[in-house]
Amino acid sequence: MTSVRDFLEGSPSARAVAGLDLGAGRSVTIWENAHDRIRYDAPEGHAFSLYLKGGTGTRRLDAGPETGRPGTVCILPEGQGSDWEITTPFRFVHLYIPDAPLRAAFADIHDRDSRLLDLSPATFAERPLLAAPLTALAQAACAEDVLKAEAAVADLVAHLGLRPVPLSGGLSPRVLRRIDDWIDSHLDANLSLADLAAVADLSPFHLHRMFRASRGMAPHAWILRKRIGRATAMLRTACPLIEIAVATGFSSQSHFTRAFRAQTGMTPTGYRRALTQ
Repeated sequence: MTSVRDFLEGSPSARAVAGLDLGAGRSVTIWENAHDRIRYDAPEGHAFSLYLKGGTGTRRLDAGPETGRPGTVCILPEGQGSDWEITTPFRFVHLYIPDAPLRAAFADIHDRDSRLLDLSPATFAERPLLAAPLTALAQAACAEDVLKAEAAVADLVAHLGLRPVPLSGGLSPRVLRRIDDWIDSHLDANLSLADLAAVADLSPFHLHRMFRASRGMAPHAWILRKRIGRATAMLRTACPLIEIAVATGFSSQSHFTRAFRAQTGMTPTGYRRALTQ
């Protein structure tokens, strides 16, 4: 599949003026475009958009005659196509985020089943609670400030709504909290699916399937998310990197560095340096 960013990169008119890699497939890009026609055909990953300047010459052809304007938000869910016509210059910021890390962040921040996440499409919507973190993301991209961007992503996810849907399968909140507590107290160990299954009193197969339904990602990816979260907190202290690696269950400092960079877009040293700037 092709992401919204890929479609824009293939346009002869769209121009990226700033960008920031946040790791785990997440990124922010500020675009300028004019006199273009572009279709996002079943895009991979979700995109959140905020119009920064202009936009009155931008229309979504498959959604009526309304045009964009500064401060409006678009939500482009994964797999849902859209067709756009641009007649006048405008500038906008996009946040790109794959489904798994978005649902995991939602489950973590809201302490809810990831399937309750409301990802209804929106076009030229007045959403101040989403516009504010998207504005911060644009500022972070211009300043290359990953820490500000991470805070803005968390703020955006915190303001995403819940949809009232009946849930079947998955794990109960009580079991999920028991698993999380066990993970938190064993992050320095080499954890296995069998360990988590024993905590939940389920077979490994059923634990994997139901955990993924509830959290939006597989258990091993959730554990990695927890390890990186613990590491970012420890990087705010003077603790040596090798001690942080050991305390968060990585086999070596180099393994820790590779995993941290893949998940955050920065090395541990770079992250620690950014904290002091």
